[in-house]
Amino acid sequence: MHVAGRIEDYALIGDMQTAALVCRDGTVDWLCLPRFDSHAVFAALLGTEEHGFWRLGPAHVPDAAPPPASRRTYRGDSLILESEWDTPRGTVRVTDFMPPRDTDNPQLVRIVEGVSGRVPMRSALRMRFSYGRITPWVHKVDGRTVAVAGPDSVWLDTPAETFGKDLTTYSDFTVAPGDRIAFTISWQPSHKEPPPLPEPEHALAATEDFWREWVEQCTYHGPYREAVVRSLITLKALTYGPTGGIVAAPTTSLPEDIGGSRNWDYRFTWLRDAAITLSSLLRTGYREEARAWREWLLRAVAGDPENLQIMYGIAGERELGETELDWLPGYENSQPVRAGNGAAHQLQLDVYGEVTEALHLAHMTGLARSDYASLLQLKLIRYLESHWDEPDEGIWEVRGPRRHFVHSKVMVWVAVDRTIKLIESGDADGPLEKWRELRDDIHRDVCEKGYDKERNTFTQSYGSKELDASLLLIPQMGFLPPDDKRVIGTIEAIQRELSTPDGFILRYPTSGDDAGVDGLEGDEGAFLACSFWMADDLAMIGRVDEARKLFEKLLALRNDLGLLAEEWDPRLQRQVGNFPQAFSHVPLIDTALRLTASGAYGG
Repeated sequence: MHVAGRIEDYALIGDMQTAALVCRDGTVDWLCLPRFDSHAVFAALLGTEEHGFWRLGPAHVPDAAPPPASRRTYRGDSLILESEWDTPRGTVRVTDFMPPRDTDNPQLVRIVEGVSGRVPMRSALRMRFSYGRITPWVHKVDGRTVAVAGPDSVWLDTPAETFGKDLTTYSDFTVAPGDRIAFTISWQPSHKEPPPLPEPEHALAATEDFWREWVEQCTYHGPYREAVVRSLITLKALTYGPTGGIVAAPTTSLPEDIGGSRNWDYRFTWLRDAAITLSSLLRTGYREEARAWREWLLRAVAGDPENLQIMYGIAGERELGETELDWLPGYENSQPVRAGNGAAHQLQLDVYGEVTEALHLAHMTGLARSDYASLLQLKLIRYLESHWDEPDEGIWEVRGPRRHFVHSKVMVWVAVDRTIKLIESGDADGPLEKWRELRDDIHRDVCEKGYDKERNTFTQSYGSKELDASLLLIPQMGFLPPDDKRVIGTIEAIQRELSTPDGFILRYPTSGDDAGVDGLEGDEGAFLACSFWMADDLAMIGRVDEARKLFEKLLALRNDLGLLAEEWDPRLQRQVGNFPQAFSHVPLIDTALRLTASGAYGG
């Protein structure tokens, strides 16, 4: 009986419209079809085998735990996964991938290849629609196996013999050196004609060509290139090709606290996450993705910039209602399992800063001018003129009372500052002197109300004593220079009060059993983005050796395939949170670029 692995046991494959997670033992435990935010067909990750899975690997003793692969890797700089098993009867390789597509028919292809000996293999495919709740009608049509439930159908194509047992489709076969046997599943609306017959070998070659050509555009050639390229590939995989929207992660409800309730759906486009992802792509040569995201933003916000949401659906949808999937027991019994995200309508003023900073960077790096993007930027500042001094829920989406979060105010300052620069460049018209005064007012407000003189540190919110790792962005955003004593004091205070024993950084203090500043019970791990921010800040204030050591400790947390979740649990020494997480891979890229520029690397 297969049980879900540790979060770091999973590999990501995807086609820029959806993604699957493949465990070390060759089991696909998570796949939503046809989009990232669609219902899952395989949901064993958040439940049991009863909720859908696809196991493909060496045949093993019935009911015994499947053996993990002896080794696995991505094929070069691609999203093609190769897993190999050494067995008493020989060695076998399984190649898993999802061909990039411009059609409505997503495919997951698995090619079994004999390497040595004669290895008995088994495929066990259990499709369960609607996040494991619905058992489909499985039958044969012209020699093809199809599973149908409501609006969905999934087709299995393989030359291997298949049979049904216990509401599961099996195939038992043996491979010898040179044998290549492919299995492909394809999604299709159930009312349409069957999808075209797949061509697995042609699809493999085309997929490898796609990734090779895409990676060749990367302009970073520094000492951390392997980590940077893998992160860039991951970010590309999290981009919804048809619209340019970028999901925060391809999963929902992987817990920030194992066994706890901090479980959220991340299969949407957060403006903040997407904006910082855009920044990293621009800095590494990927202007087409930046252009597509800017167009997505303009469509999503069109006509209503005053009611800017913090997140949207991947095609720009506004309604992302949060529900609980109570038939799923959750990852390692972490409940509830959620679909949708109720934070969509929170007020988070920092988003205005992140969006404006992304548009500014696009402008500065030569992305073709967009008059509507400039108009949007001006409209956002006009909104902030009368709302910047309001409390909000902040970057961490607290579900407690609104506060005057210092980071939110700093990012409002960024929005005004970057718009002033746009006007000064001659590419937009606006009330320059009025907004310069506004910029000064916000700066003064933050320095007077968000700074604790006695402790020489900025604080999480006005009048509070708590610290917050988002304060590390103050020098990175240019709000204050790195050598300002208040900046150095804040960095050192966060190191003292928000560091784990391993030296990683918590977002803010959590209060265990009682609801704290975020309105939630329980604790969480070290937030990986914050730890990368600390490495950035240490480099900026001249402590480059310390920055490099922290960065390389963070790189060591990646799984064997170079992937990171949202957080690191210092007690359990494992990754936690949704996976893989854009908000972890983006600052990895940024820190690598900064350390490379400073010469702060080993070797």
